[in-house]
Amino acid sequence: MVSTVKIKSVDFYRKIPRDLTEASLSGAGLSIIAALSMMFLFGMELNNYLTLSTTTSVVVDKSSDAEFLRIDFNMSFPALSCEFASVDVSDVLGTNRLNITKTVRKHSIDKHLRPTGAEFHPDSTATELKHDEEDDEEYGEGSISLNGHSFDRVTHQYPILVVNFFAPWCYWSNRLKPSWEKAANIMRERYDRETDGRILVAKVDCTEEVDLCRRNHIQGYPSIRIFKKGSDVRDNHGHHDHESYYGDRDTDSLVKMMEDLVAPIKLESQMITTHNSSTKLATGIKRPAPVTGGCRIEGFVRVKKVPGNLVISARSAVHSFDASQMNMSHVIYGLSFGKIITPKVMSDIKRLLPHLGQSHDRLNGKSYITNPRDSTENVTIEHFLQVVKTEVMTRSYKLVEEYEYTAHSSLVHSLHIPVAKFHYEPSAMQVLITENSKSFSHFITNVCAIIGGVFTVAGILDSILHNTMRMVKKVELGKNF
Repeated sequence: MVSTVKIKSVDFYRKIPRDLTEASLSGAGLSIIAALSMMFLFGMELNNYLTLSTTTSVVVDKSSDAEFLRIDFNMSFPALSCEFASVDVSDVLGTNRLNITKTVRKHSIDKHLRPTGAEFHPDSTATELKHDEEDDEEYGEGSISLNGHSFDRVTHQYPILVVNFFAPWCYWSNRLKPSWEKAANIMRERYDRETDGRILVAKVDCTEEVDLCRRNHIQGYPSIRIFKKGSDVRDNHGHHDHESYYGDRDTDSLVKMMEDLVAPIKLESQMITTHNSSTKLATGIKRPAPVTGGCRIEGFVRVKKVPGNLVISARSAVHSFDASQMNMSHVIYGLSFGKIITPKVMSDIKRLLPHLGQSHDRLNGKSYITNPRDSTENVTIEHFLQVVKTEVMTRSYKLVEEYEYTAHSSLVHSLHIPVAKFHYEPSAMQVLITENSKSFSHFITNVCAIIGGVFTVAGILDSILHNTMRMVKKVELGKNF
């Protein structure tokens, strides 16, 4: 009994008998207000505890030398043929990779930027072609010169029409000319145009017949096209569905190619029977020519994390290009750096960090259109990109790594073949966004502080209000007496 009394003596919360307490209307009001205040402050504290809090800092990029930067791209070039479209990469360390094809896909597109067929495979184009030895041997003009009017006529007259689209100033056209004329003479002797009429060997000077060459999407010189009567489909604009020859350019190879074309055709009817014939040209020598002059290029490349260039241009080891006719206009559907971030992950990140990802694909949807016929010849379109790495770190692991960039574009008149150049410059610094950790004990402490603080403040206010009302009543009683 004594021990119980001693324990009760240390009670900090001594009770007042209920009979000695008095309820009041003001106390009830303050109690309701205090309860609502506790609930409101508790809700705010809980929301603050559950909300992600981050700290942003700028630190030196700690990427290793062995780490590469991925560049994903998807863009359309309305006036660049997939025949010659090349993706090149270079950097300040001396890296120079030309015509990357392993991770790049090309599709021919029409004037509305819509794909017109299957993926274009450029791997069959030879890098070195055989030509006749350069000598002073005389040769006659065996091929027929065509213009816009005669071209449309002979394409419907001869079962096979083989045309050399050339430019007199072109080195490769001049290398081809002797063997082309010799082959034309041989074919004329074997297949006379009057008595046989199965094949015609012709040529078109693209410096004089500019429209005719543009209709056939000639962008590199020389270009050898094969037109077949019956399979040659023309639309309202005079375009032809035909084939391109990419084989050797010596006389023997050209004659063999033409002989293989004539072989399936019957002399009596001059009807093409290639569908039932087993005679075919060697793989890679001949393939369908682009039916349109545009190309969509998509894929990715991996580069070192140093300043460099991603260049889209017309390139060929055995063709020449007229710089004044090259148009590098393009529409960008996507250009991003780093690993591909799925839309779901990006939406989750933006929900937590709304400002993140706004410049991840900054050039998406941008168009850069020029027209060489509007006094804008030899125009190179340059884009200057400054790339910054951003990492979002949680308490235990790296949530996401992304690259954002700024972009500035300009048109530059070039003395060489126009290109589309993307100059990228990775920053030596990176943005580090770190999640701030919040302890549960800190949350409980704040909740207790809210409850105790509100309860105490409400008690003080109730005491002040109660004493004030008592004093007012005393004053009023004193006046009455």
